[in-house]
Amino acid sequence: MTNTVVVIVGLCLLAVIVLMGLMAKMFRKAGPNEALIVYGFGGTRVIKGHGTVIFPMVQNCRELSLELMGFDVAPQQDLYTKQGVAVTVEAVAQIKVRSDQESILTAAEQFLTKTPPQREGLIRLVMEGHLRGIIGQLTVEQIVKEPEMVADRMRSTCSDDLSKMGLEVVSFTIKEVRDKNEYITNMGRPDIVRIRRDADVAAAEAERDTAIRRANALRESAVAKAAADQERVIAETASLARQAEAQRDLDIQKAQYEEQSRRQQAQADKAYEIQTNIMQQQVTAEQVKVQQVEKEQQIKVQEAEILRHEKELISTVLKQAEIERQRIEALAAAEKMRLATEAEGRASAIRLQGEAEAAVIFQKGEAEAKAMNVKAEAYQEWNQAAVVDRIITNMADVVRAMAEPLSKVDKVTIVSTGNDGATGVNKLTGDFTKIAAQVPALFEALSGMDMRELMSNVTAMKPRANGTGSSPEAK
Repeated sequence: MTNTVVVIVGLCLLAVIVLMGLMAKMFRKAGPNEALIVYGFGGTRVIKGHGTVIFPMVQNCRELSLELMGFDVAPQQDLYTKQGVAVTVEAVAQIKVRSDQESILTAAEQFLTKTPPQREGLIRLVMEGHLRGIIGQLTVEQIVKEPEMVADRMRSTCSDDLSKMGLEVVSFTIKEVRDKNEYITNMGRPDIVRIRRDADVAAAEAERDTAIRRANALRESAVAKAAADQERVIAETASLARQAEAQRDLDIQKAQYEEQSRRQQAQADKAYEIQTNIMQQQVTAEQVKVQQVEKEQQIKVQEAEILRHEKELISTVLKQAEIERQRIEALAAAEKMRLATEAEGRASAIRLQGEAEAAVIFQKGEAEAKAMNVKAEAYQEWNQAAVVDRIITNMADVVRAMAEPLSKVDKVTIVSTGNDGATGVNKLTGDFTKIAAQVPALFEALSGMDMRELMSNVTAMKPRANGTGSSPEAK
């Protein structure tokens, strides 16, 4: 039982495999570049782009190529043009089967059993015949110069005949046109000669025009250059004139500025000099005031010193004399009392001796007191002379102090008009002399004392200094 089942299954599988092989063999597919022509049971049909089942013994199919067919169209015999000139034309044609069902069936009727060379031979004969007819209607010049026109005529002429065969002309191109009589070669000579002539004429005219234009350009360039040079000279002259005017104005302004600067500098120097003189006078006045105060203080010190000396003299001489006198009197009294018992006679002698010693001491103290009074009077008389001496001695210091600010000046600018006859350094030294001459007047203004009177007093003191007059000590 089991063996029977296995056999049945095996037979079924074998039947399926056989059936599938038969179906695969019966199924035919058409590629995109071909068409299947199915004929037999059911009539003739075209399969393109898909497949179909071909039943054996009742149907059959053939493949028809739809690819592009390219071949040369070159008749072996010479082709005569409209002018009777024999030419040889070589062209290339591209032909294919139309894609519609009717054209495919028509092409199948014409070429299905023929080989590709046989099919191309039939098409070439048709193309050569039409080419011969078209060449006979054209001239050599048209064939050579207008190949596209020949190709268009070929496509339009051959389309009807090729359509009857289910074909179409995709392109037609003339590769070469030749002749044995060198007609085509000589055909261009007149044009070449004319072109050369025209070229020579055009070159000559161009050279003539170039020469004329070059001459005109050179003339215009020369004129423009001359005008430019003239304008440049005029511009340079005007520029130089403007520069000269500007330089002149600049020099004038610089001179004015320098003059104004010198004037202002002179005014500033003069103002500085005046201010310096004023300040120096003020400094001198202050110094004189200070010196006057110092003199007053010195006088007060001297007066105090004199009083101190007087008191010292009184305390050292008179008091000492009085003390000595009292001591002596006490000693004398003591001695007197002591000697009273010794001798009456000696008492009187001792008294007289004590009185004499007291008188001497008293006279000595009185002489010293008078000497101090005379010295005080001498100091009093010497005070005015000392002041004069100090003033005269310090006058040089006053002048030096007044001129000291000028030593701090770096540069001195002297402006002199020449009206007073003193110029340059002479004027500067003259101004210094005038400043020094103002010192006595400044002293008189500050102290209220007359310098002439003081000097006359000094002059009057000279005889006394020489011993002709009376001195304080003589008094």
